[in-house]
Amino acid sequence: MCEHVEELEGSELGTKDYWESSYSREIKNYRDHGDVGEVWFDEDSQNRIICWIAKQDETIKADDSIIDLGCGNGMMLIELAREGYTKLTGIDYSPKAIELAKAICKDQNLAIDYKVVDLLSESEVIALGLFKVVHDKGTYDAISLYPEDAKTMRNLYIAHVHRMLADDGLFILTSCNWTESELVSSFGELFRLQTVIPTPTFKFGGKVGSVVTSVVFVKNASK
Repeated sequence: MCEHVEELEGSELGTKDYWESSYSREIKNYRDHGDVGEVWFDEDSQNRIICWIAKQDETIKADDSIIDLGCGNGMMLIELAREGYTKLTGIDYSPKAIELAKAICKDQNLAIDYKVVDLLSESEVIALGLFKVVHDKGTYDAISLYPEDAKTMRNLYIAHVHRMLADDGLFILTSCNWTESELVSSFGELFRLQTVIPTPTFKFGGKVGSVVTSVVFVKNASK
């Protein structure tokens, strides 16, 4: 049985309005100065994930389907494209985020499929199909900060990720709000932990902790 996971306090970071406003500013900055914007909460985490994926050459092939959930400005997928991966999809519920991602991608002369998709909509998730790699850095965190009934939103997210992940697929999740044990508890009904991607640690008060947690899940075997 999964242990109880205490919900996070709601925040504007869990609202669509916040992200639409943020990406509107980033679109202007990109048009005016060529600035692609920030990588939310940790660019080093993004680079660690890309390096980890590149090392899984016996499991993840260059033409395997990879989707980035809450892709924002799309830089994660742009870096993967530069590494030779060819079947890349980025989704975000913010139309402004997708507008920015498409603009950057076009200027980089890369082929990446960006779509406006609400991860909490079952029909929209079904329409996406299946993926060998599902990646999320920060989107589960944002959903967890939804101001109203975040638990229901989290459970929808978990079910929908399970639906879009191929049976032999990998779900790579990086969080700055949840610990490894909390993630394993929340996802444990539908997923099992395959590995933990090492992240920098700190020591405080005699205890060792991490600023971020990166885990790789696979689907639980069907009963």
